[in-house]
Amino acid sequence: MDSSIKDKMQPTLPSGSSCPGPEWPEQDRAEQLARGAALKWASGIFYRPEQLARLGQYRSREVQRTCFLEARLKSVVQSYLEGVQTGVWQLSQALGAVQGVHEALSQAHGLIQGLAQASKSLEALREQVTQHKQLQALSQLLPRLQAVPASVTHTKMLIDAQQLLEAYVSLRELEQLQEEAWVSLGGLELPVFQGLGLLAEAMGHAVEEAAGAAGQLARTDPALLVAAIRVAEMEARRTPPQRRGPRDWQRRCLQALQAGLEQVHFGTTVLPKPGALAEWLKALQVALPAELATAEALVAPCCPPYYNVIRLWSHTLHNGLRRSLQQLLKGPELGATDAFTLLHWALHVYPGKEMMGSLELGPEADVSQLEPLLTSENIEKLEATFVVKVQASVAQWLQKALDGEVGEWSREQEPNTDPSGFYHSPMPAIVLQILAENIHLAGMVSESLQHRVHGMALSELGTFLKSFSDALIQFSQDHLSGEALAAHYVSYLLAALNHQSELSASLSILHFDGVAPGVLAPVEAGLDELQRRICRLVLEALQVELQPLFTALPSRQWLSSSELLDRVCEQTSNFCRDFRRIRNPEVQVLLAEAERTVVVQYLHALMQGRLVCRSADERAQAAQCLQHDAAQFKELFLSLGLEETAHCTPVLLAVRELLNLCDPTLLGLEVAGLQQQFPDVSEDHVSALLDLRGDVSREQRQAALSSLETGPSSSPRTGRRALFSLVPAPTPALSTCLSGLCT
Repeated sequence: MDSSIKDKMQPTLPSGSSCPGPEWPEQDRAEQLARGAALKWASGIFYRPEQLARLGQYRSREVQRTCFLEARLKSVVQSYLEGVQTGVWQLSQALGAVQGVHEALSQAHGLIQGLAQASKSLEALREQVTQHKQLQALSQLLPRLQAVPASVTHTKMLIDAQQLLEAYVSLRELEQLQEEAWVSLGGLELPVFQGLGLLAEAMGHAVEEAAGAAGQLARTDPALLVAAIRVAEMEARRTPPQRRGPRDWQRRCLQALQAGLEQVHFGTTVLPKPGALAEWLKALQVALPAELATAEALVAPCCPPYYNVIRLWSHTLHNGLRRSLQQLLKGPELGATDAFTLLHWALHVYPGKEMMGSLELGPEADVSQLEPLLTSENIEKLEATFVVKVQASVAQWLQKALDGEVGEWSREQEPNTDPSGFYHSPMPAIVLQILAENIHLAGMVSESLQHRVHGMALSELGTFLKSFSDALIQFSQDHLSGEALAAHYVSYLLAALNHQSELSASLSILHFDGVAPGVLAPVEAGLDELQRRICRLVLEALQVELQPLFTALPSRQWLSSSELLDRVCEQTSNFCRDFRRIRNPEVQVLLAEAERTVVVQYLHALMQGRLVCRSADERAQAAQCLQHDAAQFKELFLSLGLEETAHCTPVLLAVRELLNLCDPTLLGLEVAGLQQQFPDVSEDHVSALLDLRGDVSREQRQAALSSLETGPSSSPRTGRRALFSLVPAPTPALSTCLSGLCT
């Protein structure tokens, strides 16, 4: 489409529709957008030639639409102009009204200023009116005001005379008169009422004083207590004047009840001194239930129900006692007796049926809400203190008992015996009684304290056993060294063995329910060690007595006569004579050890090389002596009471077989048999026994010893005790040929 056609397609505005340039940029931009949209629409409609024939129709239609739009715009603008005209008229009317109001306000302001000037002129008149009213009220109250000083004096006298209800009525009348005068006089305070505050305070003190002595007044003058409580209650229900707050006499009354009750029983001056705690607690055990009974029977009827007198009494007494005990525990450390007494009283007596757990105390006491008298820290501290103090006391008593026993060892008389003839001393019973009593006492307090004391008792018993053992060792050393010879040395050792037996047999009294199994094991081990120590000391004494006799064994005299062994048996019998004063099973243990000691000494003498058989006859004779000696030893210890199964003499018969063998080439079999019976035999022991034969060549010795080395190892028979291991191995000779033992 060329430019001429485009110019024809553009619509032309009517001559009357042109308007001046836009007053706003937005209008110009809107017009440009409208023109662009119209051109775009026309370009789309008349793009094809066949549509150009309808151009006139489109033009006339657009002209009509444009005229319609202009007519609507003119109508809208006309309506807008009419509204603006109406608004301008209304504004002019409002401006006139505002100006009228402003003039009226100016006139009112002038009038008010005139009234203020007139009011100032009436100020003096107003003051005169007020004074007239006050004088009028004062003239009416004057008769009553004149009686105020006398009423104050009378009220003070009533208070001093403890006529509290009458005094309170008089006080309220005076305060009512004061309030009326204050209101009538416009807040003016009259000097005549200056002492009224002090009078009210005196009344409050009187109420407090009566409440503080509630327990005593309930017995002697319950009317005074009731009057004080009624005064406090009436004052609590009274509406206070505006110019002062409530006096709160009810709260002060309750506080006075509690303070007075605590002061009676738990004043700072009545705390017990060390050692007097038991008496103080015993007095409280009587006084506190009596106080609760008084509260229930006498004080509660004097007070309103909502005072909860029984609960107030029980809680006040409990809290006062609790504070007193806390104060007591902050002081000097208590002794063992006081600590035990306090623990037992606080944990058992106080909550028991005699006191706070009494069936006579109803639910009103509310004792279930009371805190424990002693905290867990208090209990822990008291238990630790008790254990430490008791441990020191127990150690002192045990040491005293031991010192008394040790002191008797140097006596010239034999140990005391019981009716059965056994050596006896009160020391074991004293020791166990001291420990058992303390454990039992601790159990009366608590299980934890009982466990603590039980552990302490076992520890002290272990220390005592060690001290006892050390004292026996020192006793033995002094005796054997000659520094302090004891006339009955062995007898007192045997008595000590009986003491150990009694302690071991009665150890079960230290056991109680709840103790862990095996807790007595250390003490039992200590008792076993003490038994072994005493037996060793006794056997050392036996060895000292027999050692000179065994220096002559074996010998030619031994081969030809039994005199030497008879003296050994006689000495052994004399030594073991007092074994009958030992209780079973210790006597069996000691006899068995004594026999083993004799046999070991016998074997040791055989291996010393003092005798070498020169012929087969001498070997047969030596074998016969061994058989005879074994029988004599067996008979001796059977007569002393040793059970046959515990004898050690069969070892002598085994050595006899070694000497009685005629063919030395068979010694290996005998040595192997000896080893099978007594596995603790060594090569040196066998070699020393072969030396006793006197007919063993080097080759035969080596063969016999080689059989010992290569022989099958076997465990000892049941009940077989060590023998050869207790015999000191003899020092082998440098050469058997040089020693003259070669045949």
